[in-house]
Amino acid sequence: MLNEVRLEGLDSIRMSMDCAPARRQPAPESPRQAQFRVSMGYHTLMNVRQKPERTRLSAEDWEDAALNLIAEQGVGALAVEALARQLGVTKGSFYWHFRTREALLQAALERWEQYGEREIIGQIEALPDPRERLPELFRRVAHELHPHRVYAALLKALDHPLVVPVMARVSQRRTEFLHTAYTEAGMEPAEALNRARLTYAAYVGFLQLNFTLGLPRLSHDEFDAYVEHMIATLIPA
Repeated sequence: MLNEVRLEGLDSIRMSMDCAPARRQPAPESPRQAQFRVSMGYHTLMNVRQKPERTRLSAEDWEDAALNLIAEQGVGALAVEALARQLGVTKGSFYWHFRTREALLQAALERWEQYGEREIIGQIEALPDPRERLPELFRRVAHELHPHRVYAALLKALDHPLVVPVMARVSQRRTEFLHTAYTEAGMEPAEALNRARLTYAAYVGFLQLNFTLGLPRLSHDEFDAYVEHMIATLIPA
């Protein structure tokens, strides 16, 4: 009986691997498959050696893994096989959610973009006192290490057709936000725009120095002192 259940579970997985790589819903499971799934918890048999594997990763799991790989090795290193190995699954899991590697890259970039919009800009805009927004922005952004690594990796891939529009939108939105923040802090609009451009250029330049050239090598205290220097230099009193 157990062998029959295992074979039935394996046949179902083979069918999912053979189908066209399109986003779809799984077929309803049989009572035997359900019994087998419950008995195995969140794992099932994926090959004849009975290697356990998570049966269902979300699209967000794949997007997060893609962003981690981009941050560590760059856009060119993004590959379905590499991600599957890291996640401990087969490529069949990938095709539940994405048709191609490019579809995953697009979704991952949009996830990164939305994080910056929601978690950084959105929260700073919610501060009632405009004089508090710029210092809070500088301090908060300074310690967002993972988004910085992704950004630095994307700066090296500006020849990629999927990267360019995302980076253009992000740069435009952040410059506009800085322009508004400086204006609301009391600067004239033209001066505020120039200060916004200078601030954003300083941010991008520091990322290039830090993640591309490995310079400057700052301790935690030195980096915090640098951030406070940026605040004193770039934000009007």
